[in-house]
Amino acid sequence: MRRIMLSFLCLLMHLLQDETTSLLVLGNQDLQDSIKPQKVEFHSLNFNTTLHWQPGWAREARDALYFVQYKVYGQSTWQNKEECWGISSRVCDLTHETSDIQEPYYSRVRAALAGVYSSWSLSCRFTPWRETMIGPPMVTVVHSNKSITVKLQAPRSPYRRKRGSKIPMTNYYDLLYQVFIINNLLDEQHRVLVYEGKDKVIKIEDLRPGVSYCIVAKMYMPMLDHSSAYSSRQCTMLQ
Repeated sequence: MRRIMLSFLCLLMHLLQDETTSLLVLGNQDLQDSIKPQKVEFHSLNFNTTLHWQPGWAREARDALYFVQYKVYGQSTWQNKEECWGISSRVCDLTHETSDIQEPYYSRVRAALAGVYSSWSLSCRFTPWRETMIGPPMVTVVHSNKSITVKLQAPRSPYRRKRGSKIPMTNYYDLLYQVFIINNLLDEQHRVLVYEGKDKVIKIEDLRPGVSYCIVAKMYMPMLDHSSAYSSRQCTMLQ
C-alpha cells in the first residue's frame, strides 16, 4: 500500500511539474508577443537616417531593451548595430550603415524583458537615394531701397569631402531653388514664386519702399517631383 501511495505521489509530482512547465512556456510566449516592437520605420532627412519603432502593446514593454540589426537587400547575413544593442531608446542612427545611397536596406528590431526575447520586427525596404527627404535651403536676405538680394545655400548631407567639408545635396540630385516673396501689407499667407533655378544669389527688384516683405524658399527635385519644406521666413522692411 505504501509503495502504491509513493508511486501515486511521484506521478502526481511529475504531472504538476509538466503543467507548471507548460504554463511557464505559455506565459513566455505571451510575453514575447506582447513586447514585440511595432511600426519599425526608416526616417531620413538629407541622408541623415534613423530607425524608429514603437513598443509592444503590453504596458511592461516600455521597460524593454532593444536590439537592432541591418543588412543590404539580397545579403543573407544580418549585421548587429553595436551602438543599438541592448538600448532603452526607440531610435537608432543608421546614417553610416546606409551610406551607399543607391543600395536598398532592411533593418529589424527585437525586444527583451525579464530574460525573455521577442521575435524580430522587420522594416520595409529602404533606398536612401529614392526615399530620403530633402531639407529646405538656408536663406539670408539683404535689402536696399527698392530691392532684396537673396543668398541661398543648399542643405548638406552628413558625408564629407576629403578636406572635411560636408557634401551638399546638390551633388547627389539635380535640384532647383524656388524662391517666394510675401508682401505683408497685402496678405501674410500669400507666397508669390519669383524665382526657380540654380543660382545661389538672386535679386528681387521694383519693390515698394516702406513695405515689409518676407522671403521663403524650398528645394525642388524635377526628376522625382519632390519638394522640400519651406525655409523659415526671412523678413525685412524696405526703407
